[in-house]
Amino acid sequence: MEEHLNIAIKAALKAGEAIMEVYTSVIEVEYKDDKSPLTEADKRANDIINSYLRPTGIPIISEENKQTDFQVRKNWSTCWVVDPVDGTKEFIKRNGEFTVNIAMVINGEPVLGVIYVPATKVLYFAKVSDHTAFKAILTSHDTSLSDVLGKAEPLQPKPENSNPVQVVGSRSHMSQETLDFMESLKQSGRTVEIVSKGSSLKFCLVAEGNADVYPRYAPTMEWDTAAGQAICNAVGINVISKETNKPLLYNKENLLNPWFLVSK
Repeated sequence: MEEHLNIAIKAALKAGEAIMEVYTSVIEVEYKDDKSPLTEADKRANDIINSYLRPTGIPIISEENKQTDFQVRKNWSTCWVVDPVDGTKEFIKRNGEFTVNIAMVINGEPVLGVIYVPATKVLYFAKVSDHTAFKAILTSHDTSLSDVLGKAEPLQPKPENSNPVQVVGSRSHMSQETLDFMESLKQSGRTVEIVSKGSSLKFCLVAEGNADVYPRYAPTMEWDTAAGQAICNAVGINVISKETNKPLLYNKENLLNPWFLVSK
């Protein structure tokens, strides 16, 4: 497991380097069949991550790979779940709030996660069984594992029942249900502050104590959430489906997530 985490970290850093090469040039945007944007950065990062993960022999679910039929996938006890550029809209806007997401899933549950923020060279990573997640602020994408570990600081969530309640809201998606959730907190006598971030950074905000709760009442895919869930789970933060009232599961027949809540 440790070796797999190290491979994922190396893949994320190398992908981040390629992403930033595109970020600092002219960004040309294509649109996929579902109308979501695609850039050269998505393609390059995906190729790099695949080159690191394929030698592990563990199958890969990636936003930019052709999806394997569920009749095959359902037999996978272990798989990688990858988003080469999470927050492509943020990437196109050049606001820096996009990430590389790499997670390993065993029997539907994320067991390790890596989230890299190429624009700021900030790396989050966790192995859930260790019950600790880390953040490393790097100076270069070309950083050794020993340097990453030397700079890693453990994440510490906020204590429960803090007031004001800091609620994570998306820059790109703010639904009526999210507004209703915040109103319910106010009705219970809590003061609410909104913290806005793009991509999987919303999970990181909760895991590192810069927010209390992240309600998601808008569509996400498994590759948007697996790495963030692993990092949150490692520090005692739950990611609970609003459909089942149980943790989000992965490698489902339908890779679309239900609505969920991230909190203690």
